[in-house]
Amino acid sequence: MNQLTEGIRVIYQSTIRMEREQVIYFDPYGVKEPAQDADIIFITHDHYDHFSPEDLAKVCKADTKIVLPEKMASKAKNIPFSDDQMIQVQPEQHYECFGLRFQTVPAYNHLKPFHPKRSGWTGYLLEWGGSAYYIAGDTDVTKENQMLKCDAAFLPIGGTYTMNAKEAAKLANIIHPQVVVPIHYGCIVGERKDADVFEKMLEPGIACIKLMEFGE
Repeated sequence: MNQLTEGIRVIYQSTIRMEREQVIYFDPYGVKEPAQDADIIFITHDHYDHFSPEDLAKVCKADTKIVLPEKMASKAKNIPFSDDQMIQVQPEQHYECFGLRFQTVPAYNHLKPFHPKRSGWTGYLLEWGGSAYYIAGDTDVTKENQMLKCDAAFLPIGGTYTMNAKEAAKLANIIHPQVVVPIHYGCIVGERKDADVFEKMLEPGIACIKLMEFGE
């Protein structure tokens, strides 16, 4: 286990759990056992495998805070968070809230119809424990994410709705984090072997850490 991924799990699909001083989730989905341990939850967009009220209920406690795109305002009315527990964000902005600093990074497809840029979906560049973590969301290689500087990147590799393994490796080699963690494969789309294909295409100096638990 690399020091940058200490305290981090990829539970299923794009469900990332990070624990140090706080417990942070990204896109909880496929959570088997209720934990009620989330201090902060980040949502990248409103597709069912990223925004699941059922799974939110499994990880939320009374004072959990949530960060989600402003374009999800109508759906946000259906989840039990008060105004002081929620922040709605726009792409390409910097935020400081809930004891965290983060930047929103547009997440979209170029030719595929699933995540148009106009939808306002976002990935996150999070400052955590003195390092920068990029959680990409469902995206292709874009002009915005090619400009990022981060220590660790969580990139979708399953194809169909996002980058495939080859495309994700291209992005990793451009931004060259110390560590890259493949997500969004082997569960709903993509195959488990995609992570091996991805790893083989990385340039020297980039460590591929496979954390996906596949809901097992």
